[in-house]
Amino acid sequence: MPERERYLFVRILEACNADCFMCEFALSRDTYRFSRADFDDLLPKARAAGVSYVRFTGGEPLMHRDVVELVRAGTRAGMRMSLITNGMLLPRMAEPLAGAGLAQVIVSLDGGSAATHDVYRRSPGMFDNGLRGLRAAAALGVLTRVNTVVGPHNYTEMPRLQEVLTEAGVRQWELSALKLDRAITYPDPGHVREVCDPLYEADPGALLVPLGKRFYGDTPEEQDRYFTRSLTPRASRPLCHVVDDVIYIDGRYGRMYACSCLPHREDGDGPAGGAPVRENGAVLLDTPAFRTHMDFFRENGPDLCGGCSTTAAGYSDDVARLGTVPPWRY
Repeated sequence: MPERERYLFVRILEACNADCFMCEFALSRDTYRFSRADFDDLLPKARAAGVSYVRFTGGEPLMHRDVVELVRAGTRAGMRMSLITNGMLLPRMAEPLAGAGLAQVIVSLDGGSAATHDVYRRSPGMFDNGLRGLRAAAALGVLTRVNTVVGPHNYTEMPRLQEVLTEAGVRQWELSALKLDRAITYPDPGHVREVCDPLYEADPGALLVPLGKRFYGDTPEEQDRYFTRSLTPRASRPLCHVVDDVIYIDGRYGRMYACSCLPHREDGDGPAGGAPVRENGAVLLDTPAFRTHMDFFRENGPDLCGGCSTTAAGYSDDVARLGTVPPWRY
């Protein structure tokens, strides 16, 4: 069993009720659903592979009719359960999810108010519902986190959002850079640093400080890559340690990957393209194909990856420095 406990990410559906401009699943009505039978089959294999944390992703996981029972099944199997949501349905779902044992909830919020966030996500009411859901979940003992996609359109909103989340009692915050199929241009990188450096340098006793690396990079080299080539900060050389601790399953396509940032790649065959979840009909994790995939990105990720998240990059660097990372830092 691995020395560190592993994370299992499962994309349980692609359907979504939001119309976010940066997302390929905006307003998707795809009918695929990861089933309770799928999860029951997967859980003992995940435990044997050293998994202790499970996170459901989508689409919008709260649109899955069995999401509460899926959380309950994972909790009963000894997993600490998490999910990421746009927050629209969270106010009415917080209580049953907490009752099923949900340990962490992540809400996507991109603006400092409904006037901006709901425009970015093209979904009226989403900001207010997200905050209400976060407060309800926190009152029920669920660890609350916000993930924010930051780009030229909203980076000036981040100081206000920091204040809003601090006031709401949110415990964790990820700022990750906007990723599109084109270059992303900031007219004045110096202004980005002027506005956003204080977010990371704030007193954590007074304000909620973002996890991981700065979304534009911590070092001059990372910042140059980001502002000139739109390459997000990634794990520092020589190795990416995230791949040792993560299994990401895209149920619809039956593929697994060694990082939650990799399923959006389109490399096809070869070690970069992940591995099948099932072999001869049986769920198998840590297969030779998956280990080859892991090894490829462990060695090549710090030079190859162009879509790393700030938490993944920070997680890898923390492992390299400290040998371990506190729970839910990724």
